[in-house]
Amino acid sequence: MTRAYSLLSGLSRQGLAANRALCKTGVAALGVTGLVLAGCADQSTSTGSGSVQAPAQQAASHKVGVLLPLSGTNATLGRELLAGAQLALGGAGLPADMQMDVHDTAAIGGAEQATSAAIQAGDGILLGPLTSGDTAVAAPAAQAAGIPVLAFTSDIGQGRPGVWVMGITPEEQVQQLVAQAKRDGRQHFAALLPDNALGHALGNGLISACRDQGLAAPSIAYHNGTADSISLTLRQLSNYDARLAAVKQAMPTTPVPGATTTSGNPSEVPTLTELPQLPSSLATALGQNVNQPAPQPAAGADAPVAAQQLTLGNPPFDALLLGDIGLGLKNVLDAVALTQVSMPYVRIMGPGLWASFASKLGAIKGAWYAAPDPTSRQAFVSRFMARNHHMPKPLADMSYDAAMAAVTVARSGEPGFPVKALTRPGGFAGVDGTFTLLPDGRVRRALAVFEVIGNGSDARMISAPVQMRTGTSG
Repeated sequence: MTRAYSLLSGLSRQGLAANRALCKTGVAALGVTGLVLAGCADQSTSTGSGSVQAPAQQAASHKVGVLLPLSGTNATLGRELLAGAQLALGGAGLPADMQMDVHDTAAIGGAEQATSAAIQAGDGILLGPLTSGDTAVAAPAAQAAGIPVLAFTSDIGQGRPGVWVMGITPEEQVQQLVAQAKRDGRQHFAALLPDNALGHALGNGLISACRDQGLAAPSIAYHNGTADSISLTLRQLSNYDARLAAVKQAMPTTPVPGATTTSGNPSEVPTLTELPQLPSSLATALGQNVNQPAPQPAAGADAPVAAQQLTLGNPPFDALLLGDIGLGLKNVLDAVALTQVSMPYVRIMGPGLWASFASKLGAIKGAWYAAPDPTSRQAFVSRFMARNHHMPKPLADMSYDAAMAAVTVARSGEPGFPVKALTRPGGFAGVDGTFTLLPDGRVRRALAVFEVIGNGSDARMISAPVQMRTGTSG
């Protein structure tokens, strides 16, 4: 199974509420651990995410502070992250002054007290916290003390100089997808997205990606999750009514061979009720239920149509980004079929969360999503299982990567963890491929692009993992 990973950890209160709803729908059963990693239990609600400049003087210690929820609702997640960090920091050849200092962000005092304790203990770098809210609490104090933070949230809004967002963000996935679609000749992008935290993160990522790659601004529409909202929103986004009207206007007005009207005059065009059984796609386009008798027209009504398949013109975009999963995705795919938004003219794209159930997406064969190459994780899985006696959850990848970045810098002989060493151009070797810490708090990871092939098979990788240029945003 392709790796699922953190997307919505500890977002704003609105995002957390959306995550709780997803918890109740059984999303975790699909293996999408990251989607609910901090959404099933609200943590800190602080919103202190304003930009803060990192101090000029950095802490010189090689002591590694770990801030995680080791009690309470998210304790299981916290312990998995701790196991990943311990695996990286338990190897040979570490500097003599490099040790782990663990603090529970779910204990009394929360993230604020845990951060204060880490600073007082002389830690030179902080791994964690887990959620966006806890990161907002911990970051200002850590920055004031000259201590860099490698946080496990995927909320890109928490990234800033001295604070890095280690989760694989929706924005980063969209950058990869847009780059691949542009190479494929796509020029006009649109998005049909849920009106929740993930949807808006994907939408913002699409705006940034199109801007960064010299493309026209995308058309983005959000739906409220109901089938009616999804259908109406996509009809508007795809100019469905105008496309249908254009086809109907261009339809021939000559008689249909063999058809007669109620008057028996074959020279007249038949009305809707006099046509033979309509093809289902035509009936759907005209709003007719093929399982019920056609409605009788009102007296004097005239609705001439041809008994033929309606093929609509192309929508005003050639790439469409979706963001739904579960039942919401089913409703979206129904709307996509109805509005004739399909390959080859339109490339469908979606979030990396699709990796967990790509074999079930045959209805959109040819769709793309961006994710790490799962084969690169095999060596880490073996080592983790030998130590912990269970398969590592994707969260452990993230904490292992953060700890290995700290180990690599400490082994270089640098005093402490200076920003220049953490943001080195070559980046660091991670569980899922190379990753680079950028000076503004973003993290660039090498992601691959996968294509849905249907027939119950897993998606195939069509583009090897590529790390986006550091000049792009998102």
